[in-house]
Amino acid sequence: MLFDSYTARHLALKNRIIMSPMTRSRAVVANTPNDLMCDYYGQRATAGLIITEGTSPSPNGVGYARIPGIYNSAQIDGWKKVTKTVHDKGGKIVIQLMHTGRVTHDSNLPEGAQVFSPTAEICPGEIYSDTKGMQPHSTPHAMTQTDITNAVGEYTQAAVNAISAGFDGVEIHAANGYLIEQFLNGNVNKRTDAYGGSNSARNKFAIEIIDSVAKAIGAEKTGIRISPFGAFNNTGEFVGAEEQFLDLVAHASKLGLLYLHVLDHSAMGAPAVPHEYKIKLRKAFNGPFILAGGFVKETAEKVLEDGEADLVGFGRPFISNPDLVRRMRDGVALTPPDMSTFYAGDAKGYTDYPFVG
Repeated sequence: MLFDSYTARHLALKNRIIMSPMTRSRAVVANTPNDLMCDYYGQRATAGLIITEGTSPSPNGVGYARIPGIYNSAQIDGWKKVTKTVHDKGGKIVIQLMHTGRVTHDSNLPEGAQVFSPTAEICPGEIYSDTKGMQPHSTPHAMTQTDITNAVGEYTQAAVNAISAGFDGVEIHAANGYLIEQFLNGNVNKRTDAYGGSNSARNKFAIEIIDSVAKAIGAEKTGIRISPFGAFNNTGEFVGAEEQFLDLVAHASKLGLLYLHVLDHSAMGAPAVPHEYKIKLRKAFNGPFILAGGFVKETAEKVLEDGEADLVGFGRPFISNPDLVRRMRDGVALTPPDMSTFYAGDAKGYTDYPFVG
């Protein structure tokens, strides 16, 4: 089943293999996509669907060094080259919209940008800066209603920009402890207004973004990624989490979103998303369902055969195996990745991995 075609809403996919979004930090000039990124994504166009690295909808959301944005004309033009390259090779590609919120350091932000989060609480830990090395996360500004309204507008405009850049859709990144999950997560969101204090209030920011983006570009072009039980960026399980995420997914289902993308971080040491809960999420969403997190060919085939997912995401294997689809299909050994080059900024460990001869 893994190599069978599949239709996800308006997208005819040539297989059920998803290239998961992965930060690669190659947008070295003004957070703008470049020719190196065209090569990288073009090499991997045999995936059924590519989901790009996290891409900021706003200068305020550029948390990491050299991640791309899609909030100005130069970035749109850069992405146009990427989407054309993928489409010319017969691939499909959606962009992941990722506002990092409090997960940043001021030196990573463009001039005039600010750090925002539901509250002014600093994210524990450190983050890398090209100019200063490892630094503690910067103190965020607690978002006002005006800030929240502006952020919803930025996501919406970014989605419109993405469609104009030739993307087949967008993925709203509501996982991994970034801005949307900072609102979703009860350990981080300690607000007492309409955006905090209850399941429905914590879901409110995410729902406003989903609704606005879906209205602007079409629900059938709008996907969402969640990571229940994830602990990345100081999130973690909280009281009421199961019910809250099911409520969010039910809303997404009613809208008819492009897909629901569920990430399980347990392969990287986080608590697992219980199997029974994945089944509940699957039942709550009436549409294409993606599972991701530590899959290999055999385990991916099993969840598809068991009806637990429609599509399966692969992350790191795609980094060092641009021809991953062929290797899995033909039983060819995979090339291991060089972790030291994951975020290096140049072609080494990015576009120089070998293809099967």
